[in-house]
Amino acid sequence: MRLFKQTLLVILSAALITLAQTKELTLRDVTTNARSFFPKHLVQLEWRPSTEAVSFIDTVDGAPTLTVEDIHTNKKESLVSLSTLNQKMYELKFEPLLKFPQIKWLTKDSFQFWQGDTLLSYNVSTKTLDISNTVNIGAENIDAADVKHVAYTIKNNLYIAVNEKQIQITQDKNPGIVNGQYVSRNEFGIFKGTFWSPKNNYLAFYRKDESKVTDYPLVDITSRPAKVEDIKYPMAGMTSEEVTLGVYDLKTEKTIFLKTGEHTDHYLTGITWDPNEKYIYIGILNRDQNHLEEIKYDIATGDSVETLFEERNPKYVQPLNGLFFVKNHPDEFLWLSRRDGWNHFYLYNTDGKLIKQLTKGDWEVTEFNGFDEKGADLYYTSTMASPLDRDLYKVNLKSAKITKLTQAEGVNYIIPDENGIYFIDSFNDLTTPNNISVINGEGKEITSLLTSPNPIKDFNIGTTKIFKLKSKDGFDLYCRMILPAKFDSTKKYPVLIYVYGGPGIQLIRNGWLGDAGLWLNYMAEHGYVVFTLDNRGSADRGLAFEQVTFRHLGTNEIQDQELGVNYLKSLPFVDTTKLGVFGWSFGGFMTTSLMTRTPGLFKVAVAGGSVINWKYYEVMYTERYMDTPQDNPKGYEQSNLLNYAKNLKGKLLMIHGTMDPIVVWQHDLMFIKKCADLGVPVDYFVYPGQQHGVTGIDTYHLYDKITNYFKDFLIEGK
Repeated sequence: MRLFKQTLLVILSAALITLAQTKELTLRDVTTNARSFFPKHLVQLEWRPSTEAVSFIDTVDGAPTLTVEDIHTNKKESLVSLSTLNQKMYELKFEPLLKFPQIKWLTKDSFQFWQGDTLLSYNVSTKTLDISNTVNIGAENIDAADVKHVAYTIKNNLYIAVNEKQIQITQDKNPGIVNGQYVSRNEFGIFKGTFWSPKNNYLAFYRKDESKVTDYPLVDITSRPAKVEDIKYPMAGMTSEEVTLGVYDLKTEKTIFLKTGEHTDHYLTGITWDPNEKYIYIGILNRDQNHLEEIKYDIATGDSVETLFEERNPKYVQPLNGLFFVKNHPDEFLWLSRRDGWNHFYLYNTDGKLIKQLTKGDWEVTEFNGFDEKGADLYYTSTMASPLDRDLYKVNLKSAKITKLTQAEGVNYIIPDENGIYFIDSFNDLTTPNNISVINGEGKEITSLLTSPNPIKDFNIGTTKIFKLKSKDGFDLYCRMILPAKFDSTKKYPVLIYVYGGPGIQLIRNGWLGDAGLWLNYMAEHGYVVFTLDNRGSADRGLAFEQVTFRHLGTNEIQDQELGVNYLKSLPFVDTTKLGVFGWSFGGFMTTSLMTRTPGLFKVAVAGGSVINWKYYEVMYTERYMDTPQDNPKGYEQSNLLNYAKNLKGKLLMIHGTMDPIVVWQHDLMFIKKCADLGVPVDYFVYPGQQHGVTGIDTYHLYDKITNYFKDFLIEGK
């Protein structure tokens, strides 16, 4: 029997143990002390190379200790404690480590870690600590292929440390020319700017020219007087950065730039090295983001060899990965594409011939998990069983036969070993905090590594229910409802709706607590029905579901959220006069949209880090979903919340970080100014120095303010 039925509330088994729940969460518990309520996990859990053992940081005799555990015998061995490591640090005249460092295994007997600008290696057999490499003071964007090959940047230039020798690769004095850093504001799966070749003979790197991109001022109030810190912030429809790709040859000490075209108003994505270091593969995406060319480049000349394939979509193409070369078959690779409407693997050869579509169906591949030892089977995570689950599968590259390897309904996070023989599987579901096991390539459990106790079993937590509604065009809209602790169906309860609603995020999954955070459970504990709906436009539901919002962000999303509200109003235990809504970022945009485009629907709202006018948001994200303001003026006007400020009814609190480099502060300031000009009441609070999220010491203050805002104006009606 499927877990989820339309409009049928499925009550968790957690409800059966409510009699044992006696404590109540505090606001401190769910903010500054939240980590103590996370499910138990194994810190730095990974595979020990060339063994059938895992490693993690355990506490042994009160000290953090690097520990390995054999997956067949469960025998544990302590390799080195923090105190022993610090003794070695003292001998090398380093300051002591305050916690066990983030390590990277090099061999079965040695691992590396950074201490400031020094890369250190520890050998667990000889019990020796050595300096392996160093970088210059001020190094950032450090990318270590191994202990002898490290790339890094200082300001806008790129350096490498090879055998402890520091080499400056670029010499750009113009601060508008930036080398070796991520480009395109981390869109398209880009998270770094350097790419070592498989044998470390070459280093590819991004070079971006943002000298023509508009400077945007952020104000730092920590100095006297305050200082302006300019960032490069290309807004929709404005001049964007120009990106090229350089390749540095460590033998010749020369750089060649790939000839990616004279027209530079495009994006270079999915940088992938050929296993034999002769070619680089680049996805070149046009500015409109509706045409991708996958091109093979010769690194010796910088010339393009051939275009392997092209992808077009009338709305947008969104490449998030490079190529996955098939193990032991350097002439074949896999490509992830949504060309048939769903994210699937396509098998190609390096001449650009499509061999076959390897996976197919109305579901999404969400992660690549490697190959088996021979390269015959591919492992991946997908939503094949349910959009709310994440399961491990394997598919045979010849027969395309698919085998499901994880069986329980829920969410699996997979770490494959180096040979694709065994997999660490961290599993959670609505009532399971975290179970970590090892399975083999047939899905058989080899051993259990951890079963986390329920960290909130003694607390008076409400019941979580997951169900689905139907959109007007027939899509399933998954919903999560947390009922108040000690729920009484004969009473009337206020409602808090938590919303995001934007692309790339899925809030409702069959995970621990239904993927709801502790603060949402805290609010339910204090008498709210807490509700969330993943509207059309959100992630991992296929292109048709996602692209409904194209060129008019906010419109169809509002319709779906209204559908959820109407459902809530039909419930006898909902107080329809006390509906509140809260969201951040795109959720702040949705919250403000709901308060101004459906005035009177909600009594109280809190909107954080809100987009107000998409013309003022960055190029890459906005133009994908909205096109440019020049090409889509009607869509931009329709979604511009300044046009609806006059409609605002009820209480709205807007919150923003003054140093937000993602959704700049100007959004909220424009809206506040508009409300002031119109004489429309609105409440506002800023967090000086905070960026897009409010972190650190201010976290408690933020949630105390939000909580009390709903208490004062939704519950008490002040």
